[in-house]
Amino acid sequence: MKISILLPYKENFAPEYPGAVSLFVYETTKISKFRKKITVFGNTNLKKKFPIKYINIETKKNILSSQTKSYVNKFIKLEKKRNSSIIEIHNRPTYVKLLSSVLNYRIYSLYFHNDPLSMDGSKSIEDRKFLLKNCYKIIFNSNWSKKRFLEGLENKFVNSNKLAVFYQSASKGSLSLLNHKKKWITFVGKLNRAKGYDVFSKAIKDILNKNLDWRAKIIGDEKREKIDLKHKNADLLGFKKHNEVINVFKKTSIAVVCSRWEEPFGRTSLEASANGCAVIITNKGGLPETITDAKILNRLSVRDLKKTLNLLIKNTSLRKELQKSSIKNFYLTHSFVTKNIDNYRDEKIRSINNFFVPKKRSKLRILHITNFNERLDGRLFFNTGRRINNGFIRLGHSVLGFSDRDIQKYYKSIKDFKGSKILNDKLKKTCYNYKPDLIILGHADLISSNQINELKDDYPNVRIGQWFLDPLNPRGPDYDRNKERILDKINSVDATFVTTSPSVLKFLREKDKSFYIPNPSDKSFETLNNFRKSCSVDVFFALSHGVHRGVLKSGKLDDRAMFINNLLKKTPDTKFDIYGLNKVQPIWADHYFKTISNAKMGLNLSRGETIKYYSSDRITQIVGNGLVCLIDEKTQYRDFFDDNEMVFYKNINDLSEKILKVSRDDKVRKSIAQKGKEKYMKFFNSDIVAEYIVNKTMNIKSKKKLIWQK
Repeated sequence: MKISILLPYKENFAPEYPGAVSLFVYETTKISKFRKKITVFGNTNLKKKFPIKYINIETKKNILSSQTKSYVNKFIKLEKKRNSSIIEIHNRPTYVKLLSSVLNYRIYSLYFHNDPLSMDGSKSIEDRKFLLKNCYKIIFNSNWSKKRFLEGLENKFVNSNKLAVFYQSASKGSLSLLNHKKKWITFVGKLNRAKGYDVFSKAIKDILNKNLDWRAKIIGDEKREKIDLKHKNADLLGFKKHNEVINVFKKTSIAVVCSRWEEPFGRTSLEASANGCAVIITNKGGLPETITDAKILNRLSVRDLKKTLNLLIKNTSLRKELQKSSIKNFYLTHSFVTKNIDNYRDEKIRSINNFFVPKKRSKLRILHITNFNERLDGRLFFNTGRRINNGFIRLGHSVLGFSDRDIQKYYKSIKDFKGSKILNDKLKKTCYNYKPDLIILGHADLISSNQINELKDDYPNVRIGQWFLDPLNPRGPDYDRNKERILDKINSVDATFVTTSPSVLKFLREKDKSFYIPNPSDKSFETLNNFRKSCSVDVFFALSHGVHRGVLKSGKLDDRAMFINNLLKKTPDTKFDIYGLNKVQPIWADHYFKTISNAKMGLNLSRGETIKYYSSDRITQIVGNGLVCLIDEKTQYRDFFDDNEMVFYKNINDLSEKILKVSRDDKVRKSIAQKGKEKYMKFFNSDIVAEYIVNKTMNIKSKKKLIWQK
């Protein structure tokens, strides 16, 4: 397999004054497992190039034609002879159209290093649709850039497998660097307002006046904008070579990256962090994604910058802790990013192996009636009903899924407006043909209690159970309605299972045979192990205004939204990834799992007042995927889990403190997440929950005592 990498025209692919794109390509190519098959194509006047296979495309000035088109056309001639398997284009979406119109049978991958909406070839929606159609992969240097690319596109593109985020990388310094730090505050970049240099120049004068033993190191220039900074302790070093900049970072104590504009990524903060600087950044664009530990300015002002600088100067232990964490938690190394790139290249050439689970001997015939959401095109596939269903199947039972809501929607008519008549009639016919031993209902509200009683009359040996997941707190949402949904069939079923402790539900009687079940995890759903990797997001949380609605409802109030907004204010230096709030739409299915794969912790926050043992099913997605679970101690989950398996909080202030503590100690974070997942997957999995439902409904005695069976 041959891989051609096409750089932007005039990108300086040389050790002397390399561009950011060139650095990225060089560092990830030299250690790639495909390095012998990669050729980089570019255009530079410097004689000394990076020491990997490189072809320089020479162009001559021609007033009648574009230099860029001439550059691309010469590449096309070379490529016709070379016949590469993959052509990787960096930061020039216009090249895709030029190349694909001539070289039809190639695999194109496009890397964005800047804001897609600022670049020719990707500004318009039609431009971006063209790229999605013609590229195998479109790779972004940050989630922010990816979100920009998706602006205005239909939802069907949002979770496309063609879209990927591969961050830029840097060489990770050793902890020994911390012994050689000088009292330097460093600014690297264009000396203009876009980079926030005007704010820095004003703030640093006052800082240096009050801290005479500190110096400022300013690297960069700007011909179009003149911002004066004169101070005896400020060294304006001008433009420096990349290796010289790195050497300054190695000695720097505090680095400031206070951009005013939306940085697509931010290499300066990345390299400062990798070399053990205590970094101050603004919350702009992809900057928060460049670094695991930083002081984040939510507002760019002279006052705020001075306040943060003074804090790090005066508080030596805080500064050193931040420096240590910057190196210790840094994970965007060249090898890490290169592996991601090589994995995508492998995607196209490796064969896919299918694994089949052999069927076990059937024991019972189970008719499982719940909403399998077939009509929603997989958006709600990963739900509790399917988890329980998987458990029944793994236990060796014959299982027939009966999706009541789908049937009701498909068959309703003018004569049967709700579709309930046809639904109950279809259930009767299904039982006639299938002859189930066990019927399990999950939120099957349109199945009438009269129909259940009729089935019991027709099939006296059939056992019937129901499970219910929604909140049952008298001070919670939809309490009266949810209570009635359970009581509607409680006298017709043999067992009822709820995710709230029955001991606190006054409307349930002892003779009702009601039992607690946890939200089950499933080994085929909860496949992530975030505790095994570094993550750039500290806390993930997602809510919705109803799973079937799928989008936010305007004007709807939610107590969780108030809690989250207060938490954001109390925890400013933490990177949150919040969905279903502040006009950010909720996420579902594969998009959900891709998003949480980058998070250290998940907030398990449910609607309404906390009640014993109740949690929404988000707890399985958090704990089961190796995130640290942040959970209110009033849920009484300490009955099941220790403090080294989940993080329990008393109130919002306690939660904020614990988020900061865990986010800054990756060793503790990984340990809690791993132990939490191992216990949850062992004792709270869908096989165990399904077996418990079967045993209690069928009245099968079991000697097995479950840790959540109270």
